[in-house]
Amino acid sequence: MFEKLEKYQLTLLALILAFGVFFATKYATNSLSREGITVTGSAYEIVKSDSGKLTFDISIQAKTKSEAYNLMKTQLPVVKNYLKENGIENIDIKTYNGYYTYKYNPVTRSYTNEVDSYKLLQPVEVTSNDVNKIKELSLDIQSLLDKGIDINVNQASYFYSKLPELKVKLLGDATTDAKDRAAAMLKATHNRVGKIQSVKMGVFQITDVDSTSVSDMGINDTSTIDKKVTAVANVVFKIK
Repeated sequence: MFEKLEKYQLTLLALILAFGVFFATKYATNSLSREGITVTGSAYEIVKSDSGKLTFDISIQAKTKSEAYNLMKTQLPVVKNYLKENGIENIDIKTYNGYYTYKYNPVTRSYTNEVDSYKLLQPVEVTSNDVNKIKELSLDIQSLLDKGIDINVNQASYFYSKLPELKVKLLGDATTDAKDRAAAMLKATHNRVGKIQSVKMGVFQITDVDSTSVSDMGINDTSTIDKKVTAVANVVFKIK
């Protein structure tokens, strides 16, 4: 009887071990199928800006406010004519800014309450779809100084109007690049890339063509005509 009981216990133990191995193997297989591989893909494209903007101030300083304003009325037509001669038609004259300056006392090393002059700044903004005209203008506009007109020029800005459509395309290309990278990584383990589990879009980097700069907040360079637009996608693929 004891021999039968011992055989029964051994048989039962064998069955328990067999079921244990089965369930352990099944768990391991399911765990592997649920595992994912996270890959970062990227894509870029070189584009040329299709519009440009240049802003500058006409600066006038005179003894009185009325004198400064009258000088501006004589100088503004000269500036407009110069711009039109250079092929610029979109000219936006902004609201002028003005303020009084006060005399300085070198003895007390402080400014007094006595008015010294009135400073008037007339902002002007010009735009064009011909980016080369904007660039040429930004380099030449200081020639107005030869005509007695004081000009303070800001850096020209260049824009690409089809950026929204390009961003969509680049995100698709970046996701494809991520899949190709995942496939290359899994090839050595005899696994394949499965369905996408999640996708996280990275920030866009819009830089000059030769730049390698990146920023967690993204870069939006408007100082160059030719730009490199880079998209990044962080993708988690299922392993199969």
